[in-house]
Amino acid sequence: MTQQSLALLTLLRREWGRIFRIWPQTLLPSVVTTTLYIMIFGHVIGGRIGPIQTVSYGAFILPGLVMMSVITNSFQNTVFSLFSAKFQRFIEEMLVSPMHRWMILAGFLLGGILRGLLVGGIVTFVGLCLHPVPIVHPLIMLISMTLAATFFSSLGFLNGLFAKKFDDINLMNTFLLTPLTYLGGVFYSIHFLPWGWKQLSLINPIFYLVNALRFGMLGESDVSPLVALLVLSVSTLCVIGLCWELVKRNIGLRI
Repeated sequence: MTQQSLALLTLLRREWGRIFRIWPQTLLPSVVTTTLYIMIFGHVIGGRIGPIQTVSYGAFILPGLVMMSVITNSFQNTVFSLFSAKFQRFIEEMLVSPMHRWMILAGFLLGGILRGLLVGGIVTFVGLCLHPVPIVHPLIMLISMTLAATFFSSLGFLNGLFAKKFDDINLMNTFLLTPLTYLGGVFYSIHFLPWGWKQLSLINPIFYLVNALRFGMLGESDVSPLVALLVLSVSTLCVIGLCWELVKRNIGLRI
């Protein structure tokens, strides 16, 4: 094993080890939240709303709830890990070591991707136990979850680069991700919206994430799954490219 491979593996072991070491904080909250959403919205309110498109309301919101857990966990893991490395100043040891800069970026991103996919898988299992639905396109489901975890892990890395204090690591999550998530079609179909709000939804990347996963799980979508995956792929590559450019220039790697 080369020194570079060992360096990347060490960073990955640190990231993944933290996820499992404090699992009540990293894995459990999303499961509890999703269970409450399914019980309240899916079973109680869903019975009054009735089916949407060709599926029950509980089945309709399940992919959105899974995507919410993937988005939240992949973003939070990366932004917190990167800022902690800056705050505790051990990232400076990586910067002066022979470790390539792309390995620093890859290590933090892969930590967020793992947590996002792991929590997404657990939430999917719990959701299917509470509200069983057949998985129509498992490959599209896996691709959309992976793209979501990668995209929001990259956004978390960007947030971590520009964060100067602990309060800053929640700014993007509070003022950008949360509103976009609730306006991304998790709890409703875009066809229920007025024309103006419908057009705004079409520039929301979370709308495409939710619908790509909904098509993978249920075979239902408000937009073509190919269009959704194409938008997500291009957006993910753009954000990763921006992260790489900032890392190469040492922008935001020190407080």
